[in-house]
Amino acid sequence: MTSLAAAPRLALPRARPLLARFAAVAEASHARLCALLLLLSLSCFLPGFASLQPMDRDEPRYAQASKQMLETGDFVDIRFQDEARHKKPVGVYWMQAASVRLAEAFGVSDARTRIAFYRLPSLLGAVASVLLTYWAALAFTSRRGAFLSAALLGASILLMVEARLAKTDAVLAACAVAVMGGLGRAYLRRAADAELPWPTLAAFWTGVALGLLVKGPLILMFCGLAALVLSVRERSARWLLLLRPWLGLLLTLALVLPWFVAIAVKSGGAFFEASVGQDMLAKVGGGQERHWGPPGYYLLAFYGTFWPGAVLAAIAVPFAWARRREDRMAFALAWIVPSWLVLEAVPTKLPHYVLPLYPAIAIVTSLAILNGFVGPKRPGARLSALLVPFIPFALAGGIAAACWFLDRAVPFLAVPALLAATVVGLAAWRLFARDQVTRAVVVAVLASPLVALGVFGLAQADLRSLKLSPRLADVALAMPCKPEIATLGYREPSLVFLAGTRLKMLESGPDAAAFLAGGACRLAFVESRFEPAFHSESERIGLRPALSTRVAGFNINSGRRLDLGAYAVSP
Repeated sequence: MTSLAAAPRLALPRARPLLARFAAVAEASHARLCALLLLLSLSCFLPGFASLQPMDRDEPRYAQASKQMLETGDFVDIRFQDEARHKKPVGVYWMQAASVRLAEAFGVSDARTRIAFYRLPSLLGAVASVLLTYWAALAFTSRRGAFLSAALLGASILLMVEARLAKTDAVLAACAVAVMGGLGRAYLRRAADAELPWPTLAAFWTGVALGLLVKGPLILMFCGLAALVLSVRERSARWLLLLRPWLGLLLTLALVLPWFVAIAVKSGGAFFEASVGQDMLAKVGGGQERHWGPPGYYLLAFYGTFWPGAVLAAIAVPFAWARRREDRMAFALAWIVPSWLVLEAVPTKLPHYVLPLYPAIAIVTSLAILNGFVGPKRPGARLSALLVPFIPFALAGGIAAACWFLDRAVPFLAVPALLAATVVGLAAWRLFARDQVTRAVVVAVLASPLVALGVFGLAQADLRSLKLSPRLADVALAMPCKPEIATLGYREPSLVFLAGTRLKMLESGPDAAAFLAGGACRLAFVESRFEPAFHSESERIGLRPALSTRVAGFNINSGRRLDLGAYAVSP
């Protein structure tokens, strides 16, 4: 049986001499391969990075809380307007605030309302996830295998999405890869009982500390379940001593404990009650915030979220099972399976919860490819590989339909980009059908930048109906005075982020009339359902607000079309 450690450096089948020479030159240097991965990552993550509107609801909640830290100077408590936001620890809020402060230091005057600066930590986290996957995979396979693993992760749709959202998940994924890369090296060196290099120890414990500050105990679940399974396999946990646990725990406590003590004192223990008692336990006990999903949800979503590598990963499953007793495969499976089963069992489900497991899936897939297991001769492989061109083709059709349905527009630029991705996907499928699997993977990965350009760079710009909050904020900016703003019938967090922390959320038409009557420069957005009551109350109190404009669109969270009138009074 071929050892996983001796995965062959296969020559590219039938490759042109120039391509073969390029591959040889690239593989001769870690720096060159990492440069290629960086180029791939940025081409997948940057299209639409600055132009995509704040995506309700989680992203603007994070960004607004970070903005309020800058406004108040309070970097301990986390608040959304007047409401305490005690769901996640402070790590990402600090990173976002630092990004915005840095932009202001370079002279960007409106940095606090530009969502791109709040997304920078997620972009860096996504890039770090790709590069750390390359580093982690080197403990399992050759440079080529590590490169393929990292490329499959960087090209995946789920990481492309999370790189553009000012949330915790891309940063958590980077922390998880750093931790699991360190844990894997400790496990694979246990027989030699050799000391781990200090960069490996630093990566492991920094990942643990940062993961705790970013998303609480989830990082401990990923590494803890894997360590438990492997310790049971070895009938000993002694190998964990290679990680220098006492020194590492002291470092982790030194980094993490000050804020947790500070928030406990400041909130009177309310943070822990909300984050553990209300947020975490609510997700375990039921489908929180309408995000319920049945067991098997992640398995089904995987075929879209890990595109273009999902089909190859599915074909690699028998290979992983056959090699499960080998150390490297045992570790990869311990990384994936226990946490996946826990997440499938928890009723609350969102696609990004399994993102920290995708690097291990990519590693297993590359091992199967380089060992010659993945190919068109596997049952159903040739047909299922058509998913590679099908996904961008389906996206092209879906985006064209959405643009026409919502805005009676035709996405003239987005659809050609996605059809080009479909053509590249078909080329990858053809290579796969000819049993040129490594070349097929490289070509399939090259379709991802085209998908990113088509969906995030071009299509979202055509979907004007989904940009309600930016259009409403533009109405406020166009007023001759700086208004106090209120909204009735539209309460998305993105409007708070763009219009200002003092945005008032109203409950009724009379409330809107009373608000406009209360000052010299005011603006109220009133949804059409509430306008009869608003006009009636305005007439009763003798108020004649000017209708500045109407803004119509589609609220994707409520699934309803909205029509808002912008009513203003000014000096």
